Amino acid sequence: MRSIDASLDAGLKPVKVNCVLMNGLNEDELCDFVAFTEGKELDVRFIEYMPFDGNKWNEKKFMSYTQMLKIIKDRWPNLERLSDGPNDTSKAYRVPGFRGQIGFITSMSDHFCGTCNRLRLTADGNLKVCLFGSAEISLRDAMRSDVTDEQLLDIIGAAVKRKKPRHAGMFNIAKMKNRPMILIGG
Repeated sequence: MRSIDASLDAGLKPVKVNCVLMNGLNEDELCDFVAFTEGKELDVRFIEYMPFDGNKWNEKKFMSYTQMLKIIKDRWPNLERLSDGPNDTSKAYRVPGFRGQIGFITSMSDHFCGTCNRLRLTADGNLKVCLFGSAEISLRDAMRSDVTDEQLLDIIGAAVKRKKPRHAGMFNIAKMKNRPMILIGG
């Protein structure tokens, strides 16, 4: 909590707090996190639980964006939808009078693949164009082989062009091999 306050005191904007909610584990904290935005200019983002290697995926733990939204609207019926940028991965909302806002990253129940412009560079130098794709391109190896900046841009551009229009879906992703999130980064 001190780090969040120190970030706000230093004028950093936006300060984002990401939360993964899971049925049977922490769903009772949802409204507490929303209330946290009343007096603090935070962006609290609720991320749908996603299947990754090593996270003990269980579809019964999955809580969708619409389920979360219903719980929040039961307590704050005047919750306002805010406008999102063209490549935002979060659907933004605000409780009127609150300083901060909340958002929902709906990767599983309402994917945004077609507008996602995110790339991830793993700690071992691999480029992932999709969080849920197993395909990776080694930029580290390319750079160690003395490619030019232009060639490196071509490698990245080719990887981005191969990006699929949408991921395989929650139940298929759960069966696919992928790095644990802790090894992907984000």
